[in-house]
Amino acid sequence: MSKNLFITGTGTDMGKTYVTGLILKKFQEYGKKAAYYKAAMSGNVRDHDGKLIPGDAVYVKNSSGIRQPVEEMCPYVYETAVSPHLAAKLEGNPVEMKTVLQGFDGLCDQYEYVTVEGSGGILCPLRYDTQKIWLEDFIKARQFQCLIVADAGLGTINSVVLTVEYMRAHSIPVKGIIFNHYNELDTLHRDNLFMCEQMTGLEVLACVKKDEQNLNLSFARLEELYV
Repeated sequence: MSKNLFITGTGTDMGKTYVTGLILKKFQEYGKKAAYYKAAMSGNVRDHDGKLIPGDAVYVKNSSGIRQPVEEMCPYVYETAVSPHLAAKLEGNPVEMKTVLQGFDGLCDQYEYVTVEGSGGILCPLRYDTQKIWLEDFIKARQFQCLIVADAGLGTINSVVLTVEYMRAHSIPVKGIIFNHYNELDTLHRDNLFMCEQMTGLEVLACVKKDEQNLNLSFARLEELYV
């Protein structure tokens, strides 16, 4: 049975997929059998045959070097670049929790570590019609520990603190924060790191610079985050 970690963000385009690729790259470098999973993926393009390509999954596979087949990585792939619940309304094929859990559980039997990436921020609805499925329903169904990815720039104090407070209020465990697009020479970025740690009591575990190719976090510390 695998050890797992859930990657969420303070919003869309915070760099969750980029950071997840760096995380899986480290597992690959240490010879661990690691996998990637995402319940639903929107904003994808089609190949020459008209088949939807799960862009985030392909990026993570290529950037990390993991051998996991892309077909195992995401059960719901949509073309429209909106929240999965709306994409399904426009395109059909709404998210079924049973299917999401079956896909994840299948990976747990094959891999040592599974890194699960969320869609958008922590409040992302996966389905909202006759059934209502939220991202946190998936998190709680498999009792994931979570890591928050945040942009290091202006506005991150508000978005980080609100995300942490929501997660704590909803009994979603948070292990720490990773800052993306971090510039150590930028006074704002350094102060944001300090203030986020002070206001949440969480550690900023790593700071990822622009175009960073490796995660500045020891493998031992990274491994400890997975349960």
